[in-house]
Amino acid sequence: MEKVSDFVKKLMEDRRFKGGNVSQGFTKIINQIKNDPEIAKFLNDHRDELADDAVDRSAAKLYEYVNVKNQIKEKKKSFAPGYLPQLVINDHLIDISYTASPEVIEKQRNQSLARRIRTVSMPKDIKNARIAEFDGADPANPDPDRFTALSMALNFIDQMKANPKTFHPGLYIYGPFGVGKTYLTGAIANELADNNIQTTMVHFPSFAVEMKSAITDNTVTEKIDVIKKSPVLMIDDIGADSMSSWVRDEVLGVILEYRMQQQLPTFFTSNFSMAQLEQEHLRINQKGDDEPLKAKRLMQRIKFLSREVEMTGKNRRPV
Repeated sequence: MEKVSDFVKKLMEDRRFKGGNVSQGFTKIINQIKNDPEIAKFLNDHRDELADDAVDRSAAKLYEYVNVKNQIKEKKKSFAPGYLPQLVINDHLIDISYTASPEVIEKQRNQSLARRIRTVSMPKDIKNARIAEFDGADPANPDPDRFTALSMALNFIDQMKANPKTFHPGLYIYGPFGVGKTYLTGAIANELADNNIQTTMVHFPSFAVEMKSAITDNTVTEKIDVIKKSPVLMIDDIGADSMSSWVRDEVLGVILEYRMQQQLPTFFTSNFSMAQLEQEHLRINQKGDDEPLKAKRLMQRIKFLSREVEMTGKNRRPV
């Protein structure tokens, strides 16, 4: 098999390139082909697989390989942006295969994850939440204010990975403002997305306003169906605003009834414990009417779908 250096020498002596017609740029490329360690290694590793004249007959491919590598190195646009050239063997000759760069792979992964996490009026950066970055996640220095919630979250993730078709109750995470309740649910959603499990995250006060607006264009049922049928649902900030009887019974009640019947994992975050939510928010509607039976019925669904856990600690929200 002809060496790269011998091929380059013959190419430079060929009459097609005599008379000073070899451009400075082409000469530079030829020299790079001659001295490219990756090409030399490829030829050495595959010497027995290549035809004797493979280098000569694959000159154009070698030129392309070096040229594209230079474009990438110099951060210039190549004909296949984001893809890296790899030398391969094709019918005993040298060919090029293009593979996605780590950056493209990461972008594709993030796009795939994004499709598995649907958000409704949630902070944009919640999709970047990660268990590993959750304060208190370091096993060598656990945060006692957050350890129980984190431990229950990890148990849920493990259970879903092992048996995704089995019903696993979600969490009802409550505690003061800014302690990381929403972040933890976002981190859980991302862990589930890594395992092809779709999650919908809903900021409930905003969703309630949206549902009232949906009455005018007759899309209430459609919007409720999207939420209630999600494989995993996370209802954020429940109890933050007073609830009308209609929102409580015809929106939240319908969603939770369906999920209880279908045994679909459901999470809640709140500033209030389950007892506080029932007594101080769900039983008193916006008109001031006391409706304890309706509140109790709704709480039965919440308790079936989730397990209560308190999260305390300092306010981590930026001032």
